[in-house]
Amino acid sequence: MTVRTHTPHLLARAGAVSALALATLGGTTLAPGTTADAEAATVSAHALRIAASKRGSPYQYGAMGPYRFDCSGLTLYSFKRAGRDLPRTAAQQYGRTRHIPASARRRGDLVFFHSGNGIYHVGIYAGHGRMWHAPKAGSVVRLEKIWSRAVSYGRVR
Repeated sequence: MTVRTHTPHLLARAGAVSALALATLGGTTLAPGTTADAEAATVSAHALRIAASKRGSPYQYGAMGPYRFDCSGLTLYSFKRAGRDLPRTAAQQYGRTRHIPASARRRGDLVFFHSGNGIYHVGIYAGHGRMWHAPKAGSVVRLEKIWSRAVSYGRVR
């Protein structure tokens, strides 16, 4: 007795589902013609993983890794390891990114904290209103809820 199945059809459908799953991995949808955005998303996702891997590393003012970090040192280190160069300070990094509205933010974008005096802190957006950052002296690199509404977002190009 021969059993006939629709295996080729099911495999084709499974392949399409897998391709869609990969294309939306990390909440980022890739569409034809957006090669630069796709590349930036991949770099940002890699930088986010690098920052997360530094969980527990001590804060040290002016430190740029690999074992100690200040806020902009963590973002600089993470993106450099992912293949993108950033300037040293949070304010300089803000100037080097493409500014985006909060509604367009995605994992791996930079979160800039500002006051009347300008940009004073930076972290890497991790999704769900949280970010990886090196907060202050006496603390360590950690995942934390974004605590202020006085933030801007920037996408590394």
